[in-house]
Amino acid sequence: MSFSQDEYNQFILENKVIGFFKEPITLKSGRTSHFYINFRTVTEDAFLTEKLADFIISYTQYRGFSPDCFYGVPEGATKVAIVTQYKWANSHPEYGPGSHTLPMGRGKPKQHGKVEDRIYLGAPCEKTIVIEDVTTTGGSLLQTVGTLAESEVEIIAALGLSNRMEVRDDGKTVEEALKGKGVTYLALSNALDLLPKAYAQIAPGKDVGRAIECEFEKYGASKIKLL
Repeated sequence: MSFSQDEYNQFILENKVIGFFKEPITLKSGRTSHFYINFRTVTEDAFLTEKLADFIISYTQYRGFSPDCFYGVPEGATKVAIVTQYKWANSHPEYGPGSHTLPMGRGKPKQHGKVEDRIYLGAPCEKTIVIEDVTTTGGSLLQTVGTLAESEVEIIAALGLSNRMEVRDDGKTVEEALKGKGVTYLALSNALDLLPKAYAQIAPGKDVGRAIECEFEKYGASKIKLL
């Protein structure tokens, strides 16, 4: 499979992953915004989740990575990571009993039992790619990377399905924050490319456009022009 940026971006736009709001909503990061990037419209559908997994695998190959497993940040990327791992494992000629793990993290760790049982429902192993759905300040992703490091899991990369392209309160981008942890961060798409297309397609109004431009002046890794 070969990765096509245009096809992936179109997949996002066609499946209404991006939405706009006249009144700002509060994101998981705690920031408010007049737009969201939410992959739930995709991951609630089996066919679309498989298609998304295909994009992840083709991007992984395009970047030259050869992981042993994919692991999703609990809980936003759990389902797509499981499907991706299954498809990735099934594509290998040595696929069979005991050849590949099927890792899954607990949204809330248990308070008892072995460490791997408290944190995981099937622990990731060896060379692992971490999947996050959307990154804003990268809090959940950084927490997951820290947990995996404590479990001595080798993280070869962290992939975001989309990056909102915001700067953290410490002045770093998500990429820079993860680099400080020794982890390469890459995003399959980003808001700077997607938002102008989505804005033209949905036409949420000039007030929303101005508000988003102001958001990027305040938080953005770069300014954006919608109007």
